[in-house]
Amino acid sequence: MSVLEAEGQKRLKIGIPLVDDLFPGLVNGDFAVICGNEARLLGFILCVRCVSPSECGGLDSDVVFIDGGNCFNPYVVAEVARGFGVDPRAALERIHISRAFTAYQLSALILERLEKFLEGQNADLIFVSDIAMLFMDKDVPRTEAHDLFLKVCHKLAYIAKKDRKIVLATYQPDKTSRRGLFFDAALLGQTNVLIEFERKSKFLKFVLKSHQKVRPFELEIPTGNVLLTSFMGV
Repeated sequence: MSVLEAEGQKRLKIGIPLVDDLFPGLVNGDFAVICGNEARLLGFILCVRCVSPSECGGLDSDVVFIDGGNCFNPYVVAEVARGFGVDPRAALERIHISRAFTAYQLSALILERLEKFLEGQNADLIFVSDIAMLFMDKDVPRTEAHDLFLKVCHKLAYIAKKDRKIVLATYQPDKTSRRGLFFDAALLGQTNVLIEFERKSKFLKFVLKSHQKVRPFELEIPTGNVLLTSFMGV
């Protein structure tokens, strides 16, 4: 038995057996980031895994979905739920969505309202989509964007540790600008799990880039023209 297995913690696993054989999943207290061109898809998968009943391999817990990319797609969530044998309507009802359309709205949701909302909620997962996108807006002065984004990252890391939540964010790095480089350092300096999930031709590529206890690895999932749900399992 490995150290990870011996800990006896509930784990939020991906639900794709090829990946789960190598990646033990996320635990309460983790602050994880997913990047790559299919980061959103993996985020939706993990949201469904979280709300799924324990007999379906889930955590049987609600999700707080903070949508910074205006990307929430109920049809994708429903398809993923069906792939795991979960009722789509029941899954959607357990995902609580708050949308932000500016960096200021996203900051207020996380810095001022999130902890209060979590009181009395059965929510093990906090999901933030496209965490840096709104802060790239040139209408937000660079120094102000830096300050707000840094505070957001610190707050999410604090909530993950203090409240024993899984915090998960999707992120598209931009290393071509000073603002993007700052965001990269600010965010990744607070996280303990970094995953890349990308579609490459007829493959989905899962890369564990950093983890406190698991060695980095990469894995190709040969989807071809087959739906990803064909590779899902309880």
